[in-house]
Amino acid sequence: MAMYIHTNIFLLAFFAITVILFSSNMVVGRGCQGEQDLMSQCAAFVKRDGPKAYPYSTCCGAIQKADIPCICKQLTSEMEKKIDMNKVVFVAKMCNKPLAPGSKCGDFSVPPHQ
Repeated sequence: MAMYIHTNIFLLAFFAITVILFSSNMVVGRGCQGEQDLMSQCAAFVKRDGPKAYPYSTCCGAIQKADIPCICKQLTSEMEKKIDMNKVVFVAKMCNKPLAPGSKCGDFSVPPHQ
C-alpha cells in the first residue's frame, strides 16, 4: 500500500516533466525509464493551453511503464509553469493511477477528491 501511494505521488511529476520536455526540447539529467514514450504519448493532455481531454490508451500505457520516482525528482518550478497540474491529476485519474490527495509534487499539492 505504501508503494502504491509513493508511486502516485511521483506520477504527478512524471506528467509535468513530460510536457516540459516535449514542448521545449529540454534534456533532463540522466534520462528515466519510459521518459520518451511518456513525452510522445501524454504531453498533449497536460499542456497548459487547450481544453481538458481524456487521455488515449497509449498515454495510459506509457504511464504504467515509466519510472515515476525518477522523473518526479527532476521536476522544477520552471517546468510547472508550462503545464496544467490539474490536468495532470485528471489524466492520472483517467488512467487508473489517481494521485493521493494532499500529496505534493514540486510546489503543487494534489487537491482533495471531488
